[in-house]
Amino acid sequence: MKILLIKPGIADGDHIQPPLGIAYLASRLREKNEVAVLDFGMMNRRDDLFTAELEKVKPDVVGFQCYSPEIGEVKRLSVLARAILPKAVILAGGPHPTLCPEETMAKLSPETDYLLRGETEESFPLFIEKLEGRCAPENVPGLAWRENGVLHVNEMKPIEDINALPLPSWDLINPQNYPPAQHGAFFNKFPIAPIVTTRGCPFNCGFCTAPILSGKRMRKRGADSVMAEIELLYHKFGIREIHIVDDNFTLDKAHAVSILKKIIESKLPISLAFPNGVRIGTLDAELLDLMKLAGTYLISVGIESGSDKTLKRMDKQLNVAMIREKVALIKEKGIDLAAFFILGFPDETIADMRESINFSLELPLLRANFFTFLPLPMTPVTLKLIETGEIGQMDVEGLIFQKVPYAPKGVTREQLKSLQREAFLRFYLRPNIMFRNIIKVRSLTHFGYLAKRFYHWIVM
Repeated sequence: MKILLIKPGIADGDHIQPPLGIAYLASRLREKNEVAVLDFGMMNRRDDLFTAELEKVKPDVVGFQCYSPEIGEVKRLSVLARAILPKAVILAGGPHPTLCPEETMAKLSPETDYLLRGETEESFPLFIEKLEGRCAPENVPGLAWRENGVLHVNEMKPIEDINALPLPSWDLINPQNYPPAQHGAFFNKFPIAPIVTTRGCPFNCGFCTAPILSGKRMRKRGADSVMAEIELLYHKFGIREIHIVDDNFTLDKAHAVSILKKIIESKLPISLAFPNGVRIGTLDAELLDLMKLAGTYLISVGIESGSDKTLKRMDKQLNVAMIREKVALIKEKGIDLAAFFILGFPDETIADMRESINFSLELPLLRANFFTFLPLPMTPVTLKLIETGEIGQMDVEGLIFQKVPYAPKGVTREQLKSLQREAFLRFYLRPNIMFRNIIKVRSLTHFGYLAKRFYHWIVM
């Protein structure tokens, strides 16, 4: 079959990165099918180019990736796809269908025929067999479909051995062609590619969907597989910087050490960064020394709050004293540090938020991101807010960090947005921090993406 996998992205999005999850899925599907990938963001979001690609490929199956804020765009593009491909099977997968199958199917019907939830490298080939009449729908893990007006939703099945998965189909997404608009905003070398070495998260942070989407059991790739991918990216695609985007790269120290030692032994002149964040409590002197030797110049960490009271409510298993200790250790090792903070967590006061802002100014950070709290679907905190009646039906398309979809009791959304602006301006307008970041702007194109990001955070 001909299969077209589509990354819709978000209108006005300022993160344009290779779709790693789609590349993994494509590798498994192309073993027995003809597969193409379409990244709408790389088409400058032009509908005429989108429809022209559909007419050119003429796929039998169209699969949309769908994050929560993308659902409106998936709906719009699926309407265009259905008009051009009336006989094609259209399905959606990704985080939002995984978390909210009923809501997703209601929103995307009638154009969308199926949803495929959870990890799909094993279930999507079974779904193709189902379309060919060789597999019953009940036997496809994570499949959701309507039959006689009733929605059927199968249980998901996480992939046991991710080390057995084929390497991503980098040739279908061409990472060397992506602009300097990566996850971490800044970079040391270019071009850049993201890789993942683990899946799953055993922690219970109340605001996070990671344990729901990828399961609580952490599964790991071997160091040889990871190194083979890095060498492929370096030699075949000209990649000069690797972003490890695991949720928990350093949780299993032996795993992290084995990969870092392989990179060091390879002597490849690459840069390494962790823009998705590592768990700060897992870092120690040995790990940081190896990270530095492997080419790491930046580590991102989820600090989230400067208040022990709030950290406890978040179930972060962190405290301010530990954060200070680990941040000092990272600085001692000569690695730049970026940190994530959340403003407006439920029950926070303006004083609590100012405590976090002041804390960010005390720490030796190069960068800080101040996100407003997002009540993401199905997280423990969101479910509690719904149960208590504090929130009702959410506009999931507003669940992006530049907007303010929620403010805690006693705080208006306008006040929260004002605090977010204050946090960014107080942090970045310090002369030393401003200079250290300005000298890391690599080109006019890079500056343009940074300016767009600044506009979305500060002006909107």
